[in-house]
Amino acid sequence: MEEELKFIFDSTKEGMDSAIERLDHELARIRAGKASPNMLGSVQVEYYGSMTPLKNVANVNTPDSKTLQIQPFEKGLLEEIEKGIMRANLGFNPMNDGKVVRISIPPLTEERRRDLVKQAKAVAEQAKVSVRNSRKDANDEIKALQKDGMAEDAAKRAEGEIQDMTTSYSNKVDALVAEKEVDIMTI
Repeated sequence: MEEELKFIFDSTKEGMDSAIERLDHELARIRAGKASPNMLGSVQVEYYGSMTPLKNVANVNTPDSKTLQIQPFEKGLLEEIEKGIMRANLGFNPMNDGKVVRISIPPLTEERRRDLVKQAKAVAEQAKVSVRNSRKDANDEIKALQKDGMAEDAAKRAEGEIQDMTTSYSNKVDALVAEKEVDIMTI
């Protein structure tokens, strides 16, 4: 029974950790008014007939907080990079100077900032649902162990520990989204 409980706790923690990782990744994609290479994470570039992530064909730098600079590994990719950025529909207007592609990040309006905060909160809610689903799966497994002969008090204790873990991860989600909200609303 102890081994099964350890497995349940480990798999639950793993599921909750992956929810936090996904949340981190999704929050990084939400722009906060400052230039960040993560903004171009969804850009795909046609490279020798196949669609390839931008990061595999170019370096993306931020020379200042309002500019992204893309340096392709091959000079011939400049136009394809521009097309890829336009296809990604990120609202950016890339400029090609023959050597690099530059993107000027326009300042966010108050309304757009509020929309981005709503988007961040929606992503956070998805993460919380994922955390709660991990809790539900763990509790179902504990109930199955209880039917197989686990003591009721041991099952209640295990469920309590799972609930504590769930609360801890929900608090992490809240902290991450609060931090992103401050980042978005700061001008």
